[in-house]
Formats: sequence, C-alpha cells, structure tokens
Amino acid sequence: MLAFTCWRPRTRSAQALVAHGQRGFTLIELLVVLVILGSLIGLAVFSTGIAGPARELRGEAERLSGLIGVLLDEAVLDNREYGLSFTREGYRVLRYDSQRAEWQALDRQAHRLPEWAELTLELEGEEPTLPGEADAAAPQLLILSSGELTPFRLRLAERRRDGLRMQLSSDGFTLPRVEELGAGRAG
Repeated sequence: MLAFTCWRPRTRSAQALVAHGQRGFTLIELLVVLVILGSLIGLAVFSTGIAGPARELRGEAERLSGLIGVLLDEAVLDNREYGLSFTREGYRVLRYDSQRAEWQALDRQAHRLPEWAELTLELEGEEPTLPGEADAAAPQLLILSSGELTPFRLRLAERRRDGLRMQLSSDGFTLPRVEELGAGRAG
C-alpha cells in the first residue's frame, strides 16, 4: 500500500513563511510601479507627438496615392469615370453620372486637410487656382475607365517655412509616385 506524506519545508525561513502565510507586494510598492509605468507611457506619447505633423503629412500623401490607385481600378472594372475635385481645404471624390450628364459627389463631406497643411496642384505645367469648398463642382483630376488619368503634380506641405513637403505625381499612364521633397519651400 502506498503511503502519502505531506511536504514539509526543510529550512526555518521556509517554515516561517508557510506558518505565517505567503506575503505579497505592499500597496506602496504597487503604487510606485504604477507611477513609473505612467511616466514611461507619458514620455512615449509625448515623443511620438513631436513628429506628428511630418508623419501625418506622409500618411496623407500615401492615403491620397492609394485612393487614386483604387479609383483607377474601380474605373476600369466598373467602366465608370471618376474624378477628384481639389479645393484649398482638401479634396472630394466624384463619379460621373452619364444618365444625368453631371458629376456627383460620393461622400457628403469633402476630405479636409489639417489646418497646418497646404495643397498645390499642377496640371499640364500650370497651377490652377483652387476654389473654396463651396465652389467645387467639376473635378480637376480625371480618372478614366480606359485606365488613364490626368497627368498631374500635387504638393502637400506644412505651412511653416521649414516644414516637410511631399509630392504626388503621375504622367497619366502610371500610378502616382509619392516623393519627399524635404523641408522648406521651393522658390
């Protein structure tokens, strides 16, 4: 027959811990750890916020490039014409309704750029004057069902003099390229 024996600690200190119960962390120790963790998280959030506008501008350029690529695919697949209408404040996606013979906005509201960003558009070597948000009706950039788009060069920049500048460009047959032009304003 098997006999079961209870486990007994071999040292006195181990016997004392078992006799008095296991001790955990005190409330003070837990609070100190929470304060340290909170400080580290605060520093991490603060340090990522410093590079915010430059990162956001890069993201905006990549987002716009991706949007044009998706619209180009949609135009070819659905045999529909799309366009982008740019304003001083942002841009809006339009689709041509052949039944009504007019451009219709796909979204109720235009995509607005942050207040610290500015947009300039160059079509066929010329910079058209961008209308205000209320005046934009027809697109400046056409995305055709043939897979072509209006050749363009679009610059997104921070309004500060030493701010980052990004450029999207296409020759009309290829997807837009995103380039970083560096800091400062041209000219």
